[in-house]
Amino acid sequence: METGFFDLLHGFQIALEPNNLLWCFVGVLVGNIVGVLPGMGVLSAISILLPITFGMKPVAAVLMLSGIYYGAQYGGAICSILLNLPCHPPHAVTCLDGFPLTKQGRGGVALGITMMGSAFGAAFGILQMIFFAPLVAKAALQFGPSEICMLMMLGLLTGSTLSKGSPLKGVAMTVLGLLLSTVGTDLESGAERMTFDMTDLSDGVELVSLSLGFFGIAEFIRSVNNTAPLNLAYAKVSMADMRPSKAEMKTAAFPILRGTIIGSLCACIPGTGPTIASFVAYATEKKISKHPEKFGHGAIAGVAAPEASTHSAVQGDFIPTMSLGIPGDAVMALLLGALMIQGIAPGPQLITQHPDIFWGLIASFWIGNLILLVLNVPMIGIWVKLLSVPYKYLYPSAILFICVGVFAARHSMFDVGATLFFGLAGYALLKLKFEPAPILLGFVLGRHFEESFRRALLLSRGDVMVFVERPLSAFFLFLCILLVGSQIYFYLRRTRAKLA
Repeated sequence: METGFFDLLHGFQIALEPNNLLWCFVGVLVGNIVGVLPGMGVLSAISILLPITFGMKPVAAVLMLSGIYYGAQYGGAICSILLNLPCHPPHAVTCLDGFPLTKQGRGGVALGITMMGSAFGAAFGILQMIFFAPLVAKAALQFGPSEICMLMMLGLLTGSTLSKGSPLKGVAMTVLGLLLSTVGTDLESGAERMTFDMTDLSDGVELVSLSLGFFGIAEFIRSVNNTAPLNLAYAKVSMADMRPSKAEMKTAAFPILRGTIIGSLCACIPGTGPTIASFVAYATEKKISKHPEKFGHGAIAGVAAPEASTHSAVQGDFIPTMSLGIPGDAVMALLLGALMIQGIAPGPQLITQHPDIFWGLIASFWIGNLILLVLNVPMIGIWVKLLSVPYKYLYPSAILFICVGVFAARHSMFDVGATLFFGLAGYALLKLKFEPAPILLGFVLGRHFEESFRRALLLSRGDVMVFVERPLSAFFLFLCILLVGSQIYFYLRRTRAKLA
């Protein structure tokens, strides 16, 4: 306990260094703006800014990219409540009661409750990371290659089968990501794999090209015809309007607490993330409420619980990412990719080998969430006015930044062409109802999964039973089988219900 306290103090020393503090502020500011603008997803924003981190120190880079992730959640809530515009999936459920409250003239109260719930959920998620992540990392240090391989298999399956859309399509996209990770020169044999005699592919597919193509170009192409003007009539809220009464605070208190707990539990399961957490929290509140008929017509609990769960889950998502090197979703996979670009190997040893990054990141969460509260309360009007920026100016500018960023990564026009190719492929996948997010998960974990698999077979002299004979490895394998079996069961159950 005492060691953790001094580690946290050291983290604040790192986070409060002028350079790191500046990039933390930049991250949460950009994230806030991204949260307000529809079509500009977190993945797109992090992908666009990823090349900037190449010339930065690792701590500053991680602080900025992480700030974009949790900063976007605050901005997304503003649009959902005031404009009935779910700019990001986790806030779709907030629209159900947030906008009816706005039409009743209580939009300010809804925002005030949201800010309080968000701050409480984020604080709980940060505390969870402080106490839980080091314990998980210590346990993971005892893992051998077979345990790491099966754990990564579990992360890949949960990330693909629990993501939105068809589980089978999610698995297919994860396998595609695994295949893309094998492109390039094999580190052990030196043989080239799937390079098609192109020397530019000998080092493999560039992470920046992949992420910017699938989550930048593809998203912009999908949104390019969105020209409908927004109704800003309800978007005028003063600071005085945001002060909830004692009765409203009492109504929101327990939903905030329950939503926070649900979000923290969902964060421990790779692949769930803030979107599932927000919907589970909303459904729970409606289920236990004495007046479920009020939900959808302006219930305070319908705003408080999902927003608290969203922020708790966002902060908690960093636990498996930082302590195990297993990203829970595509955003976490991209953050792991940023660490790998900086030459830092993600996994259980990250906390001990790079304490500046881990404890500096935790301290920056406290600082960043405080900055977000200060930014959002007086500047809601400014964030809403950003929505009046025409798409015809916004998207071409973003694509220009994408091209410049990709070229700056390796000074290669081949990478720019690859980005365009991945963008067109990503748009085609979206039109076919294939979510590209699992591709990034498979791509980032692919190399590590292959290395662990090979090492386990090498140590066992090619005996595949090593994955069953070792208890922990067998346990993770059992969870993988259970997960796949449950998905098949629910699919058959839904099919039977439709036929009945």
